[in-house]
Amino acid sequence: MNSIIFSAGARILVALLLVFSVFMLLRGHNLPGGGFIGGLIAAVGFIVYMLACGTTQAKAALRVSPEALAMVGLLIALASGFVSILFGDPFFTGQWWWVGGDSYATAVVRPNTVLVFDVGVYLVVLGSIVSLACAFEEEV
Repeated sequence: MNSIIFSAGARILVALLLVFSVFMLLRGHNLPGGGFIGGLIAAVGFIVYMLACGTTQAKAALRVSPEALAMVGLLIALASGFVSILFGDPFFTGQWWWVGGDSYATAVVRPNTVLVFDVGVYLVVLGSIVSLACAFEEEV
């Protein structure tokens, strides 16, 4: 499109959608949300940007090819499953650690493999949906 208003509004909307998608990603383990819905929200942001500015500018804004992003996400999600095997648990069993406290309840930071899996799903969904949208946009 050649609308200046839509282009300017899309940039603001994309920024808001990306921040909201990261929020949904980070809150998703114990509350509704997670990697899938966060990735969908981020993909919608890039699709809006694609409609406003074109496919080439949207791919340039992503900075990585969407296919590569999906593959890296899949590797991250699978790697989070193998961590549990290192500790003698079944594949994809969640592993939690605590940093800065005596127990999980008093810890300052609680890294876990569930969040790593959610980040992988986020990247897979973002990459695959944007790749599909780019293919549809280039075909039309």
